[in-house]
Amino acid sequence: MPDSAAPDLGQVLDELGPALLRPLTVLPERPVPVSGVLVFERRAALPPVRGAILLAVGVTMAQAPELLGAAAEAGHACLVVKSFAEPVTELVALAQHCGVVLLAAEDSVPWHHLGALISSALAAAARFARAPGIGDLFALANAIAAMVGGATVIEDPRRRILAYSTVPGQRIDEGRRQGILGRQVPAGPDYDEQYRALAKDKRLRRFPALPGGLPRLGIAVRAGGEQLGSIWVVDAEDHLDPAAEQALADVADTVALHLLAARTALDAARRGAADLVRRLFGDPDSVIEVARQLGLDPNQPVAVAAFAIAAEDVRAAHAATRLADLVSLHCEAHHGRQGCALLDGTVYALLPGGPSPPAHRELVADIARRAHSALRVPVLAAVGSLVPGLRTIARSRADADLVLRALTDRPGPAEPCQVATLAEVWAGAALAALAQTLAGHESLPDRLGPAVHAHDRAHGTTYAATMLAYLNANSDVSAAAHRLSVHPNTVRYRLSRAEQIFELDLADPDQRLVLWLRLRLADQPGQ
Repeated sequence: MPDSAAPDLGQVLDELGPALLRPLTVLPERPVPVSGVLVFERRAALPPVRGAILLAVGVTMAQAPELLGAAAEAGHACLVVKSFAEPVTELVALAQHCGVVLLAAEDSVPWHHLGALISSALAAAARFARAPGIGDLFALANAIAAMVGGATVIEDPRRRILAYSTVPGQRIDEGRRQGILGRQVPAGPDYDEQYRALAKDKRLRRFPALPGGLPRLGIAVRAGGEQLGSIWVVDAEDHLDPAAEQALADVADTVALHLLAARTALDAARRGAADLVRRLFGDPDSVIEVARQLGLDPNQPVAVAAFAIAAEDVRAAHAATRLADLVSLHCEAHHGRQGCALLDGTVYALLPGGPSPPAHRELVADIARRAHSALRVPVLAAVGSLVPGLRTIARSRADADLVLRALTDRPGPAEPCQVATLAEVWAGAALAALAQTLAGHESLPDRLGPAVHAHDRAHGTTYAATMLAYLNANSDVSAAAHRLSVHPNTVRYRLSRAEQIFELDLADPDQRLVLWLRLRLADQPGQ
């Protein structure tokens, strides 16, 4: 007999949506009760849990048939696999024969996220069957506000307000009003203390009113050990009872489901945008198809803007994703739907024709300033050349990349926000282009630069710095000695020894030019 209290597999799949789990076999007309989620452990026997969803973690298509048979014997309801584009026809036939539902998971979704999503979906189906649809966080906030009895906000871990309730008659204070207007909780030591306390506690907590504010109920939203965000409910009259507290605690799993699904949908959107922009840059034959999906005119003038985080610590990877979201938001506000993608640490945005190049630069500079202010990391931004259409977009992207390299290698202390066009940094961009060209010619003698640095590192000498100072001073020994803070005879001796060791003729203008380039570009990519 089916367990009428257990969630139905169809309900769980409806909650998760087809982007996460796609049935490979036809779902039975009868209900399929689901009892829980199991992760396949290669060294352990499958537990005999009827109605379980088994995640085939680390299982290839060649190994899947054996696991499918074991799952059927254990009474599991379904098996979830990742095919990675491998054929699944035989596995589907075997699943139908065994009476096990076969589901395909999105290849790019991590297994632990998928497990948390399914667990949350099961909890949602059991506790909150009438919850709003996935992704409708505002409707969910309204439902919580009506059920618990106070104005509600749902936030992410960085205190950004994702959704807020609008139930008539429910009071909010000035702090919450300002947070809703800016979609960000105001900074302040009192708020910091509340969030620290909430992050440490797995239970719902009551917080007293801050100066000029109202008391609140708060609960962290988690999936496994990861905090996804938080829910806050205003207790305006200080009348919310234990029943209201329990109701709020009960919906935390549902909110977790929504936040995980929203994150997965956002990640999928980012991947889709990145794929379209990558095709646009690398495959001119796909321009018509990609332009249609991006809503762009393939024959309209366009420029590429490039943004990067000028940091090399752990902040950079995390900030790059947030930078992509900020760039996309501001570009869409100005140009509507367009291409914006994070590729290999650089955020690229397509700026359709219409505005002049100065207007493009003004927009890019404004985005860079806002990004620096929001992320608190140094930001570089470049504007590529305006090209006549999407078929030549790769040229604008190459120009933007050169500008970024020129900004990165600009001498002097780094500025918190740097923006430039190719015309503004043409000299540095030309050197960056030369660095790429020279790096591609392995047959060029190593003694023209890289070997000098290698010799200095191995022997503790300073031939590279001496020759570069000499060449930067237009072959003036006295000026080079002044720059190096040594005697001119020391410079003459080092130059003479360098000519002998590296078989150079510093009297040859061609050798001087190439040597200067190789020494100057030694720290550039590829050198």
